[in-house]
Amino acid sequence: MNEAYQPDHGVAQDGAQSLLEADRLCVEYRTRSESVLAVQDLSLIVREGESVALVGESGSGKSTVARAMLGLLPERIARITGGSIVLTGQDVTQYTNDQWEQVRGHPVAMVFQDPLSYLNPVMRVGRQIAESVKRHDRGTLDVRGRVAELLELVRLPASAARAYPHELSGGMRQRVLLAIALGCRPRLLIADEPTTALDVTTQAEILSLLRDLRQQLGMAMLLISHDLGVVWEECERVYVMFRSRLVESGRTREVFASPTHPYTAGLVKAAKAARNSEGRFETIEGEYSTTTDSPLP
Repeated sequence: MNEAYQPDHGVAQDGAQSLLEADRLCVEYRTRSESVLAVQDLSLIVREGESVALVGESGSGKSTVARAMLGLLPERIARITGGSIVLTGQDVTQYTNDQWEQVRGHPVAMVFQDPLSYLNPVMRVGRQIAESVKRHDRGTLDVRGRVAELLELVRLPASAARAYPHELSGGMRQRVLLAIALGCRPRLLIADEPTTALDVTTQAEILSLLRDLRQQLGMAMLLISHDLGVVWEECERVYVMFRSRLVESGRTREVFASPTHPYTAGLVKAAKAARNSEGRFETIEGEYSTTTDSPLP
């Protein structure tokens, strides 16, 4: 890899405080017949104030990593089988649900890729944002004022508070999810494919908003994406996953300029072919690893 991972669980060499560290993380999904290693020996670090990308093909394990980092893995079929996750110096790998409730929102919050799946369809937007404020920002006395402040922060009109999710556009719903996440005052925002279902113009608006929010709030971001153009523009460092493993990492421009792994090189070549509307996409042979020693009962 371009950047050797050195777990330090503290202050990084450049002086920036580490917010999130995964060290040789392994996650397994179990069925009645077999177990699939969705994440194998993954190590990464996100430091205070920086923007880091986790990229890879669909099914490579990116979203599983994000869910593991917030204790959101499905309990009956998924489990962490190795490694550790450290948030702001605390090992949260074996946290209970009650302990995770004290972590989610602050210091780390997450924005998902499909707002309609995570917003309550029968509850007005303002009330949903208010619930986040009441639960995670208990020092706020003027909840209504805080909701108005958050709507302005994500560039939504005050009238959006009275709307139901289905009455808003896709880009506006994504901004609502951002407002809910920011209501918790996170130090780290995990954004899981936040622009996937949006048109090109709306994607640009959401990315510009995320960039401005990071600068304004001093917030770090872990961006999960398959769009190398977005990663190039928004992220200082990148981690590349392939077949559930981390295969390359380093400074974004260095990795994309001189990839050392065939998969990364293929991604870069495919991105260029798509941008130029020419050439054929290459494929890489391989299968996901499985075990059969711990199926569901």
